[in-house]
Amino acid sequence: MRIILAGATGLVGGRVLDYLRARDDVTNVSTVSRRPLSGADRKLDQIVAPASEWAAHIADLKCDVAVCCLGTTIKAAGSQEAFAALDHKAVVAFAAACRAAGARQVLLVTSVGADAGSRNFYLSTKGKAEADIRGLAFARVDIFRPGLLNGQRPGPLRVGERLAMAVSPLTDMLTPNVLSRYRSIPAQSVAHAIAGLTGAQEAGEFIHHNDDMQAIISKTDQVRVIG
Repeated sequence: MRIILAGATGLVGGRVLDYLRARDDVTNVSTVSRRPLSGADRKLDQIVAPASEWAAHIADLKCDVAVCCLGTTIKAAGSQEAFAALDHKAVVAFAAACRAAGARQVLLVTSVGADAGSRNFYLSTKGKAEADIRGLAFARVDIFRPGLLNGQRPGPLRVGERLAMAVSPLTDMLTPNVLSRYRSIPAQSVAHAIAGLTGAQEAGEFIHHNDDMQAIISKTDQVRVIG
């Protein structure tokens, strides 16, 4: 299985890469990123270029599955326009290029509450990316909508996220089960679930929230033990 991964330098994407490298059925992972990854692997091919050039590089590849873990914040991007350029335009352009390269499945990380019609700019941007990718004629679309991501993030410290993670045990405890999708979740768990569904054959569109991801992990781990 040949995979193209965007966002491997990030909190979730780096962990997805580790899982995919360990899978025997994965023959090659091509990463597209704006800065290089550390470490080398016989399965790994790195494309380091501005996001505007990714499609041209992907056109030279063959792909079975596209995995997109791109994501930033409006504050980190510097403006709403810059945020949308990455989390919407670059995400959709990446997926479209992978589809043209032969990908039948795309796995995309967005956010709990993503909705193209939301009044919240962050959530509407995520929702628009989802909607556009659904229109690209992939045989299978997997959308992961995690709550607050817990984990050690590469790069500059995001103070707001650190504060949110610090209080997340309390807020998670106070969040009722019917709203469990809004609880925090370890980035490792999101990555584990993504890797578990990479290469899934059933066609269709699937949305996965926190509890769904935990169920995916349990199921794939059971299959691994039985096998």
